[in-house]
Amino acid sequence: MATHPGSSPSAEPTMTVAVVNGSRAVLVLAGELRAENLRELEQLLAGPSLEEAAEWLVEMGDVTRLDLACAYALLRAVTLRPEPAVLTIRGARRHVQRTFRHSGLDTVAITDG
Repeated sequence: MATHPGSSPSAEPTMTVAVVNGSRAVLVLAGELRAENLRELEQLLAGPSLEEAAEWLVEMGDVTRLDLACAYALLRAVTLRPEPAVLTIRGARRHVQRTFRHSGLDTVAITDG
């Protein structure tokens, strides 16, 4: 799908993980994360890179929408581990942060502007 001048960028979600120093994982999310993306997100969150990391940094500056189902998936992934990961979320927009509050994710995450 081509974008035209003045139109918004594609809302197609992207989700990637990069491990830094073995114990710290950086998860980069972008676009619209909706219920139809839940399975892909859960698979990513259950992957070995995140399983081994004690700290998760989630870059969300390019997330334009976050459904409650996806917020709950992130909450479950962090809290249901034998040792919960330290979760820092960076760059989340105000309406995405509101979804954190609705899901309870804000109670386990450090939000960094």
